[in-house]
Amino acid sequence: MASQGSPADYYEALQISTSAEPETVHRVYRLLAQRFHPDNKETGNESRFRLITEAYQILSDPERRARYDLVHQEQQKERWHLVSAGAETENDFETEQRFRLLVLEMLYTKRRIEPDEPGVVLMELEKMTGRPREHLEFTIWYLVQRKLMTRSDSALMIITADGVGYLEENYKQTPYARRLRAVNE
Repeated sequence: MASQGSPADYYEALQISTSAEPETVHRVYRLLAQRFHPDNKETGNESRFRLITEAYQILSDPERRARYDLVHQEQQKERWHLVSAGAETENDFETEQRFRLLVLEMLYTKRRIEPDEPGVVLMELEKMTGRPREHLEFTIWYLVQRKLMTRSDSALMIITADGVGYLEENYKQTPYARRLRAVNE
């Protein structure tokens, strides 16, 4: 399975349902492989290409898919356990506000350091923040609705000019300010 930390969600990587038919797995893989192949100058992404190829190899083989599905079901149960546990806690608005600024800071830094590839995929954001996808969805929804970030056609999350302005106006209030100032100097 995938490398460091928690294993990749191959269904998410191929953007398909767990009940997808073999033909769908093949068709979607071909489409994504073409989009993310490293030779594609516009949308090529070597690490994403490797991930979707790995996902295809597992999900297109009935035996390997059956073994993966057992592990995947357990991962989903664990994720939803975390989500339900989080729902039981008191809403912590300050923590969420700080987390939004942290996400914007990451996207801001990515855009400044790599202007030709300014976006981050959800899996990268999960790894960078240490939060599972289910806990990121609200934050991402909010930032997109406020037009502080966008999602590209290739599922990259990119900070907008409004997001940069918002971050620069609000970062002085956060504990992340020292790091952001260091990046800008």
